[in-house]
Amino acid sequence: MNSFDPDIIYLVTGAAGFIGYHLSKRLLSAGARVVGMDNLNDYYDTRLKNHRLELLSDYEGFSFVRGNIADKEKLEEVFEEYHPDIVVNLAAQAGVRYSIENPGAYIESNLVGFANILECCRHNPVKHLVYASSSSVYGGNKKVPFETTDQVDRPVSLYAATKKSNELMAYSYCKLYGIKATGLRFFTVYGPLGRPDMAAYKFALKMIKDEPIQIYNNGDMLRDFTYVDDIVTGVFNILNNPPAPDDLGAAYKIYNIGNNKPEKLMDYVAALEKGLGMEAKKEFLPMQPGDVYMTYADVSELERDFDFKPDTSIEEGMAKFSEWFKEYYNIK
Repeated sequence: MNSFDPDIIYLVTGAAGFIGYHLSKRLLSAGARVVGMDNLNDYYDTRLKNHRLELLSDYEGFSFVRGNIADKEKLEEVFEEYHPDIVVNLAAQAGVRYSIENPGAYIESNLVGFANILECCRHNPVKHLVYASSSSVYGGNKKVPFETTDQVDRPVSLYAATKKSNELMAYSYCKLYGIKATGLRFFTVYGPLGRPDMAAYKFALKMIKDEPIQIYNNGDMLRDFTYVDDIVTGVFNILNNPPAPDDLGAAYKIYNIGNNKPEKLMDYVAALEKGLGMEAKKEFLPMQPGDVYMTYADVSELERDFDFKPDTSIEEGMAKFSEWFKEYYNIK
């Protein structure tokens, strides 16, 4: 069970981001105290990030710090001022394709920034560090569904490589310094207030402008599309439940959080078309560098340990996304 002692402080990095916002909202709604940290970079429209922060600012238990986790001194100041008990690191440079264009951003945020998080947790002991990994770590693995015990040493993008590096770094800190950490491999998250560089939002923007949407591998792709509320429920269940030590004494665990049901890309597009009430013009393109054909999460460990399994259908999830999108852009 999750209890929310008012003396427990949750630090959520990337709080102005998509998942960070939804998790912070869920925690605040449950009466938790949340310190949100975000650098509000311009990877995508900062108006959306500021809009999320405005929504969170309505909660009395929310405090916000603008800062970059790659700035070690700033991060140390946050730990010294707020003394967080549980840290959720969602701050990262996201996106597979952008990692090909701008690798330096991934090194700074995903490697240097995450190392700073680990150092701060080492020198300011916390009850639990939870951090975002990604389904991208599975690379071109052919065996499905993807299990957390699968080998993941053949990443097909730098983004995936940085996320796998995070898992290795976290394990070493758990073993060496007694940190308790859980890594979460998220599978293709979508939903209201999502990121504009992700498929649902990107497609919807083009559709309302009557522009063609780009569909890769000629539409022959499958994704374990996971609605954001399911992701947040998974994180929420895990936060106050740090892992037990393994046979080497490291209190460390990895979970997949995915819908456990790969959907055809074209069915995903059809659900969006239905939600928005318009048909998309389509431009079919070959597979892009860094992309994979299928993602498919084995969530048996999540179900075993927390009696939870994501189950929101793409029809239901896309209807909720479309409702929000039309309201946000004032579409009648």
